[in-house]
Amino acid sequence: MRLSIHAVGRMKAGPERDLVARYLDRLAKTGSAVGMEFSGVAEIAESQARSAEQRMREEADKLEASLGDAALVLLDERGKNMTSPAFADYLSRHIDGGRKSMVVAIGGADGHDPGLRGKADLLLSFGALTWPHQLVRVLLAEQLYRASTILSNHPYHRI
Repeated sequence: MRLSIHAVGRMKAGPERDLVARYLDRLAKTGSAVGMEFSGVAEIAESQARSAEQRMREEADKLEASLGDAALVLLDERGKNMTSPAFADYLSRHIDGGRKSMVVAIGGADGHDPGLRGKADLLLSFGALTWPHQLVRVLLAEQLYRASTILSNHPYHRI
């Protein structure tokens, strides 16, 4: 399954970007053994619309235009809290079910459009806390890499 990340906003230079690159490089090297082909990060500019509703809709339109038939996972504070093994199992079920692609999306400062949330295959939360976008990317990259190691029985993830 081709796996990609869609993010509203640009990743700035710094240690966070280096850490994201490290985890995504590891994912690219280990994921193929378990059926996950990492295909990259698509960044879109934050909308400059006047209202939050308009900004969310414009950002959702850009994501939907590139989505195709991919499974959609949205990072959302109202989403499901999962353990790392449960997230790995979720990915595995999509791989084993023959899903060809999946997009994991990080929304803008206003979050995701309600209509887009309704279309998502999974709303995933990294907790009720608000995280800076730079750190959310680190968390997501690490969890995707961790999932690949769980699925390949690599000792990186220990319980």
